[in-house]
Amino acid sequence: MNEFMMLFHYESSDYQPTPEEIAASVKKWQSWIGGLVREGSFVSTARLEHTGKLIQPGGVVTDGPYAEVKEMVGGNIVVKTATIDDAVAIAHGCPVLEVGGRVEVRPMIPVKF
Repeated sequence: MNEFMMLFHYESSDYQPTPEEIAASVKKWQSWIGGLVREGSFVSTARLEHTGKLIQPGGVVTDGPYAEVKEMVGGNIVVKTATIDDAVAIAHGCPVLEVGGRVEVRPMIPVKF
């Protein structure tokens, strides 16, 4: 099996969902990820905060992500599948697609130290 990372992209906005909308969204994510766990393709996942730091050459550190950037990476999941096409098929069920987001699927290269 190979590992693939899915990065969840979405447009940032000032929209504030209601508690009911948040609960419904969480349930969809739990259901999707739970299905991946049950079928044995789940490896790991993480949701990203909306804040962070950017380190640039010369030691320059700035706050990020930038306010002028509309697109955000909200999180990721790592799955095990035989092919990238299998990972893409899994990505079609991702809840971020229901809210206008996108899923980027990337093969992971094993690194040995």
